Amino acid sequence: MNIQVKQVNRFFMLATAPFFGLFIALLLGSVHLNWEGQQVALPEPKELNQHVTSLSQGLTNAEETAKYTISTIRKTSLLYQKTTSAMSQIVTSASSASRRPEMIYDHRITAKFGTAPFETVQSDKIRIELYKINPGNYKGYAMKIKLKTPSAMKMAVAGDKLGAAETTMQAVKHSGAVAGINAGGFADSGGKRYPLSTTILNGKYLTGFEPSYKDLSFVGLNQSGKLIGGKFSSQDQLDRLKPAFGATFVPVLLQNGSKTPIPAKWITSPYRAPRTVIGSYRDDQLLVLVVDGYDEKGGSGASLPELQDKLYNLGVQSAYNLDGGGSTSLILNGRVINKPSDGSLRPVPTHFLFFK
Repeated sequence: MNIQVKQVNRFFMLATAPFFGLFIALLLGSVHLNWEGQQVALPEPKELNQHVTSLSQGLTNAEETAKYTISTIRKTSLLYQKTTSAMSQIVTSASSASRRPEMIYDHRITAKFGTAPFETVQSDKIRIELYKINPGNYKGYAMKIKLKTPSAMKMAVAGDKLGAAETTMQAVKHSGAVAGINAGGFADSGGKRYPLSTTILNGKYLTGFEPSYKDLSFVGLNQSGKLIGGKFSSQDQLDRLKPAFGATFVPVLLQNGSKTPIPAKWITSPYRAPRTVIGSYRDDQLLVLVVDGYDEKGGSGASLPELQDKLYNLGVQSAYNLDGGGSTSLILNGRVINKPSDGSLRPVPTHFLFFK
């Protein structure tokens, strides 16, 4: 700021130099000038001195004004910087405070796994944490997923057409997904595999709406990225949830934080098996459970009541059983995580995929 004041002083000195020169000349005496034969009388020294004094005072006032203006600008600049810094701190504190309940809840549900994740995926679209689960009766994996944007999860239909089938690894690779699981059930017909009942892809019904019958239920994601599911008697009832995609299988395990009755048929047929289950927490994070088993004959894997208890104890609010047995598959970072009971991945019509 001192440099600016010096620049202002230099400017005024240069501007007033001619006037001071004239003043000195006039002090030498009374001066008269001839201008084409006419005499022009210059002011008397006393009168000129008054003008110079007035001009000098004006210059002094101007200099003081400049100094005050520069000082004011500097103070305003400092105040602006302090205000901006204070506002940034307020925004940071408010943002941190708003996330605190979310962080506390996440810590609470994560602690229930009793161990740290052994693999993590983190991006601006998604966060995935992979845990091992081994309560003694079965072995498997829990994949906790936070969708930071709805586009981080999609459903793939093999070959983008009905009747086709592919493995979850194939679906992950050609779509560029970071993770994937098998989705809904299917029916074989004429050498082709068709998704069971109501199936929605990109907001459109692939074969029209079919009211829920027997023990079947729909599960998928809505346009806001939240898990939706259950039994639906009319298309309007499902449309009100604005589904983006979804598939069908059986049965529902949890709804609104409560256990739902498991049909007797599905408790015993088979009693134990490889399983794939998807659920959601209160904060809309997803949880996928994938359980290993060596076959589909009921002697290995987990029972549905066991998984229902596990999900409930983990704090899951809603949960839906997906196709299991040889269809069960979990892919993460280009690897098959589970041990498929068929010895290799089974081609199926639908897959739930996750993207970075």
